[in-house]
Amino acid sequence: MQLLGLRTTIYRVSNIEKAKAWYAELLGFPPYFDEPLYIGFNVAGFELGLQPEEGALKSKSEGVNTYWGVEDIDATFARLISMGASEHEKPTDVGGNIKVAMVKDPWGNLFGIIDNPHFGAE
Repeated sequence: MQLLGLRTTIYRVSNIEKAKAWYAELLGFPPYFDEPLYIGFNVAGFELGLQPEEGALKSKSEGVNTYWGVEDIDATFARLISMGASEHEKPTDVGGNIKVAMVKDPWGNLFGIIDNPHFGAE
């Protein structure tokens, strides 16, 4: 088996229509795939997916983190907070001029952002 790299991150949400509108506003474009059981956004060749929650989840896992690349972590973090996300981890320099931060979207999903000048998706 050979892993081919990250393809999709899926967030489970209690209100898929509100989540679709929230993520479309955040990203600045509508989903490319829009069905009742799955909504997909193409984010620079990677998939951000939304699925409706089927019943209450026991918890939103904090053990797996996905970080979306940004160019200005402080501005992006501030925008996420202004849109109704809640702070989980403030922007932090983790060394090598790499900065990470994490919020919880309005549905409690962890949404990470990273400003890494040493790495770029091709």
